[in-house]
Amino acid sequence: MSKNKAKILVSTVLTSSVLLSGCGLFGTETEKKIDPPKSVTIKEDTPSKKTSATEASKEAQANTVKTELYLVDKDGYVVPQTLDLPKTSSVAKQALEYLVANGPVTDLLPNDFRAVLPEDTELSVNIDKDGVATVNFSKEFKNYQAEDEMKILQSVTWTLTQFDNVKTVKLKMNGHDLTEMPVNGTPISENLSRATGINLDTTNVTDITNTKPVTVYYIGGEEGSYYYVPVTRRVSNSEKDNYVAVVNELIKGPSEKSPLVSEFMSDVELLEAPKYEDGTVTLNFNENIFGSFKEKEISQHLLDSLVLSLTEQEGVEKVAIQVKGKEDIKNESGKKLTEPVTRPEKVNTGSF
Repeated sequence: MSKNKAKILVSTVLTSSVLLSGCGLFGTETEKKIDPPKSVTIKEDTPSKKTSATEASKEAQANTVKTELYLVDKDGYVVPQTLDLPKTSSVAKQALEYLVANGPVTDLLPNDFRAVLPEDTELSVNIDKDGVATVNFSKEFKNYQAEDEMKILQSVTWTLTQFDNVKTVKLKMNGHDLTEMPVNGTPISENLSRATGINLDTTNVTDITNTKPVTVYYIGGEEGSYYYVPVTRRVSNSEKDNYVAVVNELIKGPSEKSPLVSEFMSDVELLEAPKYEDGTVTLNFNENIFGSFKEKEISQHLLDSLVLSLTEQEGVEKVAIQVKGKEDIKNESGKKLTEPVTRPEKVNTGSF
């Protein structure tokens, strides 16, 4: 699908707190009796019902915690989906249990998504003081299809590393260290991390040894249910500026065979080198960054993809946008981007 497909005109699936944080992803019943032979009527006060519903919603939220689960979509991509899971003291273990097929996640799965761990897999998770999460799977772990091998590694690694106290992941099965996956023999790093990548795309890469990975977020799904998909691309080691590399991959867009899209047009350019200071990257674009030249607005999807992609870089917490050196710009809702934009706490929080 071409990245130049018609502009996506739907609201972002990030939390409402996402984007402009930093500027900132998230009565009683009455009864009236009338003397016989007239009938008795009961009037219900609508605000009371609304209040009850609101209270029930608040109570439900108080008993749940938003958790990113890396699930597989219909196109085979490993994608974060934020779901409300029951509160527990073992959040890491619970997150992995919700990756088990036909397990507790079944009724929560978004349309066209599936869990990756084999059915009936049991597990334990131990996190040490160095941030290493050791996962011990039961023997059922080996009951997966070979084509899911990399997806399982990526799903487990990225689901666990969402937690601040987890830096790397180590895998075991029946108490024995796994140095390779049990079905197709994919080698397993001693300590898996996000640096390993996700949804690896090596299109047109002839010499991988002279490249380095960068992870960018493209747009997947369909109208009414779009979501952000992290994809790890390989870029030349000659590109010393990782921020420039990220922007260039967003502009280049996903491979032609991919169903993913990017809202960056091919004529978008950085007018100068990105500037980094105290966790904030400042980017100065030409006017082609605007989704609407008349209103001079930046597409929300484009902004989301940019912020998600750049904050995958170590030390980046916020992104400031300029156009031809000017900071007085707006998103498609007309809200001025007066301050740097922060990454959302959770990604893809919409329910489809």
